[in-house]
Parts: sequence; C-alpha cells; structure tokens
Amino acid sequence: MSLTTPPRVSVIIPAYNAMPELTKCVTSVMEQTLGLDMIEIIAVDDGSTDGTGRELDRLAQTCSSLRVVHQPNSGGAGGPRNTGLDVAGGDYVFFLDSDDYLGPDALRRMVAMADENRTDVVLGKMVSVGGRAVPTAVFSHNQPRTDVFSSAAYRTLGCWKLFRRSLIERLGLRFPPYRNCEDKPFTAAAFLNADGISVVADYDCYYSRNRQNGNNLTLTAADLVHRMDGTRLCFETVARYLDPGPRQDRIMRRHVEWELCGPLRALLPRESEQRAREHFYPQFRHWAQSYVTDGVFQLLAPEDRLIVHLLRTDRYEDLMTVARHAKEDAGRGHVVDKGRVYWSHPFFRDPVKAVPDACFDATDRIPVHHELAEAAWTGDGVVLRLAGHARIGSLGPLQPATQLILRPRDFRHPDIRVPVTVGTAPRHGDDAAVGFAVDVDLSTVDAGAPLGKGTWDLYLDLRAQGVSRTVRLRQARTDAVGRRAAPPQREMTTDSRPGHGPTTARPFFTPHGNFSLDVRQAKAEPACRVTGIAWDTLAPTTLIVSGRLTAESARHPEPTALRAEEDSGSVREVPLLYAPDGSRTFTARMPVGTLRPGRWTLTLRTGDPKNRIPLPATRGLSGTRWFRASRLGRPYYAKPLSGGPKGALVLRVAPVRLVAALRRRLG
Repeated sequence: MSLTTPPRVSVIIPAYNAMPELTKCVTSVMEQTLGLDMIEIIAVDDGSTDGTGRELDRLAQTCSSLRVVHQPNSGGAGGPRNTGLDVAGGDYVFFLDSDDYLGPDALRRMVAMADENRTDVVLGKMVSVGGRAVPTAVFSHNQPRTDVFSSAAYRTLGCWKLFRRSLIERLGLRFPPYRNCEDKPFTAAAFLNADGISVVADYDCYYSRNRQNGNNLTLTAADLVHRMDGTRLCFETVARYLDPGPRQDRIMRRHVEWELCGPLRALLPRESEQRAREHFYPQFRHWAQSYVTDGVFQLLAPEDRLIVHLLRTDRYEDLMTVARHAKEDAGRGHVVDKGRVYWSHPFFRDPVKAVPDACFDATDRIPVHHELAEAAWTGDGVVLRLAGHARIGSLGPLQPATQLILRPRDFRHPDIRVPVTVGTAPRHGDDAAVGFAVDVDLSTVDAGAPLGKGTWDLYLDLRAQGVSRTVRLRQARTDAVGRRAAPPQREMTTDSRPGHGPTTARPFFTPHGNFSLDVRQAKAEPACRVTGIAWDTLAPTTLIVSGRLTAESARHPEPTALRAEEDSGSVREVPLLYAPDGSRTFTARMPVGTLRPGRWTLTLRTGDPKNRIPLPATRGLSGTRWFRASRLGRPYYAKPLSGGPKGALVLRVAPVRLVAALRRRLG
C-alpha cells in the first residue's frame, strides 16, 4: 500500500487477554485474498496482562500493514474499537473480535458486494465454532441490496460487519463505554441510516468461537447491570432515527422482545429483591410505557404481551411470578373459544388477575404445518389435482369448510374459492385427519368461466375447531439437486383472439416453494418468417429479402410482394418469387438505388390491404452507398433505422453531405 493510496478496508481488532486465539485472528486477516496492499490492520491492546501485547508486536514485525496500539484497559470492547476508528483510513471498516477469525476470501467478497451495489453495510455469513450461537435467518441467500424492513438483517446487531467509513463519520458514530450491548446501538444507527445493506451468504466469512478460558465478554458481563445502559440506548436510537408509525413499530419490536422481555424473564429473578424492585423494575417499566405502542403490542407473542401489560399496569408482584415460572408456563398449551386460540396461562380469565384476553391471544401465532404432496393434471383436460396434508398446531382434524384460494397477483379480481375434500391421506403414513385433496377445473373455476389471464397465487384457508388460518400453498421438499417438479404447461380450451395463440396454464413453484399458476394467451405463429435481409454483393443498391411460409399461413392471405412506402405516401413494390420445389420459400429483390430520398418502411403485402406483414429490423444489416449518374455522380446512401411501425425495417435514402463527410474523414 503506497503512502498516497488509502486502504480499501481498515480491520479493527480490539484485544484484551486474547491469547491463544489472537494469533489465528490476526493471521486470518494477513492471509486475505484481497491483498495486504488493500488492507490496514489496527490491533488495539487494551491493557492486556497475558502476553497479548507482545504477540501483537511480534506479528507487526512480520507485516507492514499491521499497526499496534497499546492503551490502558478500558473495561470493554467499545474503547479499543473507538481508538481504531480514530486512526482508520480505509474506505470501509471491519470490526473483528480477537477470539474470532475470517475466511480467506471474506473481505474481497464483502468489498466487491459493497462496491457493485453501492451499499453502506455488508453482512458476511457467520459460522459457529464450538457451539457459539450465530444468526442464520439473514444468511439464507445472497442479497445484493436490501434494507432492515425487507430482510432479517436487523435481527443481528453485532458489529462484525463491513461498514462504509463515510457513513460512520457522517453520523459521528462511536461505541459507548459499556461492557455488554455496546455494539447494538452502534449497528442499529448504521442500519437505520444506511444507503442499502448487502448480504454475502454463499461464503463462510466470519468464524465465531468461544475462548478456551471462557472469558468472552458476552459470558462474563451477562448480568442485567451490564445490559441496561445499552438497552436504553437501543430504544433511544430507534426513536431518534424513525418517525412513529408501522416502520418504527417493526424495528422497536425486536428490542422489546430481545432487550426487554427476554432479559427480564431470564435475569430479573436472579437479582436481589431490593435491587430488582428499586433499580431494574422502574427502568423496564419506563421502556414498556415509552416505547411499546399499541402497534408494537399487537406484534408481540402472548408471553411478551403479558409482561408488557404487567409493566404498564405497575404490577410488580405478578410480574415476578410470571418471570419465575416462565419455563413451566410456556408449555401449558392452548384454549379454543369462539374461533380464537388463547395461551392457557394460570392468569388467563382469572377474575382476580383481570388480565385482558388480548394478552393471551395466540390465534395468529399457532404454527401451521402443511405440505403440497401432489400436483398433477388429470386426464386430457385442464383439471388440476392438488393434494397434501395440513394442520393448525394441535387443533386436530381439518373441518370441511377448508378451502383452496386462487388469488390474483398484481391485478384486480376477487379471490376464487374452491371447496377442499378433507380427511384424505395423500401419502402412506400421513394422518388421514389432516389430509386434503382438491380438483380445480380451470375451464370453469371462475363461477363457470375459465380462469382469467395473469398470475394466480394459491392459498389454503384452513379450518379446525372454528379457527381459520390462511397460508400459501407450498412444497418444502425438493429433489436431490434442490428442484421441485411442477406439472407441464397445458392448453386451455377457450376461444383465442385473432392473431393470438391458445390460452395456456403454466403451474410453477417460486424459489421459496410456493405454488402458482401463470395463465396467458400466446401470440400465434406468424404467417411467414423472414430468414434473411442483405445487400446483394454484386449489386450493392439491391436489397435481397428471403423467407418462408409457416403452417399459420393457411389461415391468412399469402404475401405476394415486397412493399416500400415512403412517409409522404409514395410506394414501390417488387414481387415475391416462390421456389418451384414446393418448399414455400421465397425471395424478393428491391432496387433501393431507384428510390427517391426519404424514409421508406418495408412490409410484405398480401391480398388483404389491412394485413401487411412488417419486414423485421435486423441488427446485422449495414448501410450502403452508390453514385447517381442522373445527379452528376453525386453519392447517395441508404441506412436502416429503428423505431418503424410494429418493428418494421425503415430505410433512410438521402444524398451524402459532402462537407460533413469530408470533415469526418479528416477528423
């Protein structure tokens, strides 16, 4: 890396008593395929006492791209990360914990993703080493450009990501001096202000591991006292950067579930009575009152809704009872009443506790298990047979009211509902009570009419014990190479419009396994196909057109002449000469050199003046030049133009402007 060329990436490694994992961490950066001329490594020894500083100095002697900073212990990873940020000069910054390491091609891939898509944050796939928990949902597939509302990116707020340094400096981002949760507000602010987020999911970028001595900060600083300041800052960050409304609710929900309700259930009962009541409880209650809107409340699971309700209504004793028995109560099952499903918690409809039913309503969260096992045409018509199995949680057999729904995608039309036969086992070993089958006649499915053109997505409206859940009809299973076999396209027996082919129905699976139907009317095959358009090599002012008739020509007037029509209405025609061998091929020779200056549109004329066939424009056709003796030998040219009516070939015929031609030649 030259003194004048900034690095592409500054890799910042905070290190405190990080031996022996530190060596692999640092060398994994030195071995990056991006190249050390593109990387600066900033390792900050945060007052280590185990030889970490000496090892960093030793590694620096072998690598000119490694810069080591020694400083007194700050008590957390945020301080040394800030030190690294203060001296970083790269286009991007990557934070690498000293117990973790990178895949060899990680930085090259992440930088390329950011460069190609102009994104501010890139997430590289994380891998667990030794059982340490890592996020997985966001890494299901590559995402060149997304955001926190269109992906699962916000579910991982660790700072082990590639950040565009200009974003960090524009926001003035630095890590707060906390021992735990210090990276969540930092990453949250970056996410909420980023111009695009990318995800590299097809390569193992970041290997996350626990230290041999068990001294990871996430383990040694896991108590509530180390979490509260970071949690408060998370809520404040979201409120600062997002206006109140559904978007803020979606993001705030993550912090309510993971930073409020989860730690309260797991950690608050471990605290002393006085500390829990006087120190932590008031902070939890303030967050519930300030940040859990009605919109957030509706998004929560019943277990979290109950906690929020008790916080809002200032019921400390009941809250502690719920927290202490959380594991036991989580498996208590459900109660069905009037088409709604409720969590069978001891507080449910207890007149003394008087907790609203809404806190226990789990109807929309009962898991639906379903699988499309069979999709096939029956007979020679357009009856599509669909069969599979489905159930709503543990609610038992499906009810006869279960229906298949055909729902239009991107166009207006009422849903089409088809009754489903339930109680049939589609495969050996399936519970017959959860089996379903339906025959869909596409020629009459829409109230006696054929299914209309467009894309139709298929859903199941499942009914059990009066409970209704609607889910996309889906096939999760794939073959050995990850594919799903949909029935072939089939022609529908409907009247075709003139000039169009038959209407066809094409079943298909989306990449996620959802089943859909594409109904469209194909264009009919043209009456003839042009097979060649070229200038005669011996007579460069003559355009030769060749072609052949198709089977569709029997339904249309036969083309008889090649027609050139000038914009002012002048017409020149030459006959089509058909081959005598019965092959239905033809040629025509148009003497362009005799055409007067202007724009000439070329078509094939038939016996029907309203049924001319456009001569298609072709990329391979160049212009031509000639001299006209009648014009004192002045040069003329003809060149093809684009944009003719119905894609027809247009020729411009005009004299060469001698002055302009001379200038081009001299230039």
